[in-house]
Amino acid sequence: MEQWAEIRRLHRTEQVPIKEIARQLGVARNTVRSALAADAPPQYTRAPRGSAVDAFEPAIRALLKDHPRMPATVIAQRIGWTRSITVLKDRVRVIRPEYRGLDPADRVIYEPGACSQWDLWFPDYRIPLGHKQLAVLPVLVMTLAYSRFRAGLMIPSRQGGDILAGMWQLLSRIGAVTAKLVWDRESAIGGTGRPTTLATGFVGTLGTRLELAPPADPEYKGMVERNNRFFETSFLPGRVFASPADFNTQFDAWLTGHANTIRVRSIRARPIDLLAEDLAGMTLLPPVPPVTGICHRVRLARDYYVRIAGNDYSVHPGVIGRLVDITATLEQVVVTCAGQVVATHQRCWARHMTITDPQHVADAAVLRRHYRQQHATGGDTGRVRTHRDGHLVPMRSLPDYDDLYGVDFTTIEESSS
Repeated sequence: MEQWAEIRRLHRTEQVPIKEIARQLGVARNTVRSALAADAPPQYTRAPRGSAVDAFEPAIRALLKDHPRMPATVIAQRIGWTRSITVLKDRVRVIRPEYRGLDPADRVIYEPGACSQWDLWFPDYRIPLGHKQLAVLPVLVMTLAYSRFRAGLMIPSRQGGDILAGMWQLLSRIGAVTAKLVWDRESAIGGTGRPTTLATGFVGTLGTRLELAPPADPEYKGMVERNNRFFETSFLPGRVFASPADFNTQFDAWLTGHANTIRVRSIRARPIDLLAEDLAGMTLLPPVPPVTGICHRVRLARDYYVRIAGNDYSVHPGVIGRLVDITATLEQVVVTCAGQVVATHQRCWARHMTITDPQHVADAAVLRRHYRQQHATGGDTGRVRTHRDGHLVPMRSLPDYDDLYGVDFTTIEESSS
């Protein structure tokens, strides 16, 4: 390379004859002529020697023609490949697009308030939940597409009610919602390719639209996917969390003080500087909040406990046998019966726990003692019991029923003897 450049310099700049250049550089005159005739630096090229896959390529193409998604390992079995699988995979990777087709992704220009991307991030950290339990919990993350503003919140589970409760909490912080919410096919949001009933009711109340990404297409919401990696490498290392609340406190402080205040190269601005413009294009939140949280209706059993998200919570025993409605938010579990609150507990994020209100146990003891007094054994005729709703129930002795049906046990006993 250096010799080629020197030959051209001597001949074109200093007007040195070819013969003199050959003498000075110690090369043949034909070498000098070739260097002067070439417009590009000389490159060494070696003729391809071929590959062991060449003989199998027709068979590979025949399989891919009918089955474009067939894995390379299966192709190796079908064609009798016995060499290195890496060589075969490299060739299949080159051939497959000819049969599978190409799916290019267009670059999208986002307008203010037009779109937000959502996802669940699972930090590689076991969060203490109390009761000697540790767990890897999901973090609901949101990215506003125009301003690149980021927000996140750790939630107790990936159930639909918890996800929607987290979405409402994040949207309430900024006070508006984008025209479109982009999700992947999270099972609680739209695992079948269609939004779930809960998700449809949620976006309907907000007056927005839910858009589900195509299957196996993470680039469709690549903005929030890249942010997940950013959180994993920039926020998580070296941190210690005492509880989910401690995680949310640290994460929110880091987002506010660092992630949303650094310059994003793709938009040449800081997210916090573009947030106001993004909010101006959004829709204000409705005055009535959407239905969120985990909701159930059950008939309260004798043990006056209800189960929600793997934990048992006590309910006032006075509504045993009646239908009760359970609503579990991210912070509380509330049980109502006919519109009246009969239990309120702080939600436990651990699993397989029993949460008891001591007042419920005390009231259950009173009701149990009263019940036993009412149902004490006795043989007196005409005894009266009190039903739980207050009305009297007369009790008759067994001989009264014998007289009513004309049964005389004395005659039966004499005839049998």
